[in-house]
Amino acid sequence: MLSNFRRFIRSKFGALFALLFLGVIAAAFILGDLSSGQFGSSLGGGGETVAKAGGTRLTQTQLQERVQRVFENARRANPGLQINEFLAQGAAGQIYDQLVAAMTLKEYAEDQDVHISKRLVDAQIARIPAFQDAAGAFSQENFRQLLQRERITEQALREDITREILERHMLAPLGLGVKLPDSVILPYASLLLEARQGTIAAIPATAFKDIKDPTDAQLSEYYRSNAARFTIPEQRRIRYAVIDSERFAQAAQPTDAEIAAAYNQNKASYAAKESRSFEQLILPTEAAAKAVAGQVKGGKSLAAAAQDAGLAVSTLADQSRESLTTSSSAAVANAGFAAQQGEIVGPVRGSLGWVILRVSNIKTTPARALPAVRDEIAATLRTQKQKRLLNEFTGRIEDQIADGGSFEEVVKDNGLKLETTPFLLSTGQQAEDEVYQAPADVQPLLAPVFQMSQDDDAQLIPIKEDQRYALAAPAEIRAAAPPPLAKVKPVIVAQYKLTQGNAKAKALAEQIRTKVAKGMKLADAVAQAGIPLPAPQTVGGRRADIMREGQRPPAEVAILFSMAANSVKTLPVGQDRGYFVVQLNGIKRGDAGGQTALLDQVRGQLSDVVGQEYGHQFERAVEKQLGVKRTPSAVANVERALTSTNSGAQ
Repeated sequence: MLSNFRRFIRSKFGALFALLFLGVIAAAFILGDLSSGQFGSSLGGGGETVAKAGGTRLTQTQLQERVQRVFENARRANPGLQINEFLAQGAAGQIYDQLVAAMTLKEYAEDQDVHISKRLVDAQIARIPAFQDAAGAFSQENFRQLLQRERITEQALREDITREILERHMLAPLGLGVKLPDSVILPYASLLLEARQGTIAAIPATAFKDIKDPTDAQLSEYYRSNAARFTIPEQRRIRYAVIDSERFAQAAQPTDAEIAAAYNQNKASYAAKESRSFEQLILPTEAAAKAVAGQVKGGKSLAAAAQDAGLAVSTLADQSRESLTTSSSAAVANAGFAAQQGEIVGPVRGSLGWVILRVSNIKTTPARALPAVRDEIAATLRTQKQKRLLNEFTGRIEDQIADGGSFEEVVKDNGLKLETTPFLLSTGQQAEDEVYQAPADVQPLLAPVFQMSQDDDAQLIPIKEDQRYALAAPAEIRAAAPPPLAKVKPVIVAQYKLTQGNAKAKALAEQIRTKVAKGMKLADAVAQAGIPLPAPQTVGGRRADIMREGQRPPAEVAILFSMAANSVKTLPVGQDRGYFVVQLNGIKRGDAGGQTALLDQVRGQLSDVVGQEYGHQFERAVEKQLGVKRTPSAVANVERALTSTNSGAQ
């Protein structure tokens, strides 16, 4: 648990792993729409077995496909993500553990005769947005097409949803009611108050001025071996046609007859109304109620009389006769609405006891004739008709597409305007124009269209639900690839020199670190470097202040909180920009004793961690009981295969 907490408060990639459990499902399958955690393909299948629980096995092929799918979905959200970065954070190992846990719990549930009904699985499927049509209803056609595109069978989907529901019902209760004592919480809370101070020296890669331009051969080899770094993510031109409800504004204008009919159908809504507000006191016996009523009639206020009886008056605001009848009784409502403002009513028998009321306010709303509400009714009818006409129109378009109509035919036959974007990244930007942003109508189309294949049918995608849609499809797909070297040669030359400078910065940083570790002052070691370098800077503060509100401090500051006293370390700046030399000068321990708010905050966070730990320990116990077999080399084999397969992807 301590290691979990430490990772929680200082890991640079904590957010990634906090979401990976859901990401195996939401990210791995169906375009991020399975937000509740369904796995995208069934366990088992061909290939070497890497885990086995009872009669269920996980193969290396299935594990590799799952990790690949999670990576691909993660790249949709972060196009610059590289496979080596993804794997370096332990993603494959965590996905393997989760798949084995899912398989294990499935076997355990069968042993315990725990079953998930088909109706519950059907309901889960129907709620997945990716399977819904433009009107938000489940679409069998969308369901079939999407499973086909993702190469997932319906049976596989159902098995994975069943496993997810089993996990939710079996693991969630284990973490309920966790409450940790102060003796457990205090050390962790005190960590947040711990203060550290250190000195940081920067060795920029650009500080080395003696690096020569590369030869053509050197540059070509550098570009080839670092192709993934310079790869432009997949780009797409999107063709689309907008359908707006304003298209039907004229046809949706209600007639006088329709307005009159709507008025007559809802005449009660426009009739005169009276609502009243009351002070109410409910007593258990008629005798007690009469005694209080007598005090009030003698001049005491209802609130004072209630207080003397050890009770309190409640307020009923803007009650209609019907609502008061429902909450109390017809007798109470009739009496309350027969009295004048300020009068005391009762005691009257109500549903909860004997009721005394004081009429505190009477509000009368006069009847509204048709001319007074005509515009209101017309606006409502117009909106309803526009929505109906829009749904009918989009329904015809979907039918036409389902019957084999091409994009061009559908656009022409329905009088739509065809538009095509330039090549765009999945973010809506252009690769060669960082300033460009896709138009507002195109932004909602990016994610769905980037998940379509070139030969997929066009889809109706909501821009603004029930008001504005777009028929959209990829017009042209440009695969992820590095641009021609000649086109970006100046940039690559600069990056080559930066890489060479970074290598020299690393060597110099290690020399400085060695001198400081032997007792030399960091400032003196920097001064003896032989090249001009920035002066070392003193940094530090309390952990809670540095990481306030979830903000991630710079890596060179965060590393102070993982260093031993008086130690010195080197740290890459990142992106070949140089190295830091970081020296920890001092530690001031924190003490959260007596800080109730902080203790409660940490208690809540750690309770969640402990609840998850209970779930993990339960999984491990079940795995041990069932004798689950794992292959130790499975993750490494998958990582090697994926690194080779995705060597040109970014």
